[in-house]
Amino acid sequence: MHQRGPGSGRPSGTDGSDFSYRMVVDSRYKKVAEYKSRLSVLIFTQAIIQLLAAVNVFLSTTKTEELDKIAVSSSVICFISLFIGELGRKRSRASFLKLYMLGSSIAVLISTANLSRSAYVVIKDFSSWGTSMLELSKVATGLLGFVVQLYTISTMTSLIRNMAPPKRTA
Repeated sequence: MHQRGPGSGRPSGTDGSDFSYRMVVDSRYKKVAEYKSRLSVLIFTQAIIQLLAAVNVFLSTTKTEELDKIAVSSSVICFISLFIGELGRKRSRASFLKLYMLGSSIAVLISTANLSRSAYVVIKDFSSWGTSMLELSKVATGLLGFVVQLYTISTMTSLIRNMAPPKRTA
């Protein structure tokens, strides 16, 4: 059988009746794709921030020989929630994305609350620059993580709202 060429006016593989529907993509799907792409960058950014936080915990442990259990638990919670968030993003699972948002928010809140001690050390004694640099890097990493988390929550809320099926008007 003879196949029509590309200039015939209808796409190959259809009977022509669905041509007008194939050409229209709902704006919700475009937004979901955009937010999923943005979320991918945010998850990667959060992973880098958590790696920096883990390096800070390791360096402070080698200096003081005392493990900061709160910082370690915050990092573990965040890494697990990042994994769940990546699964939710790839598979478009709103429940995984909500769990990711909850877990990463709890981890960032724990980390931010734990930073008050480091911020106090930096403000109290700014003359000991070697110790203060480590504490200052902890504070900077924590604050950066907090700002990225706020932007992530905004993106996640928009993504989940656009992933939901449209409401039917009766």
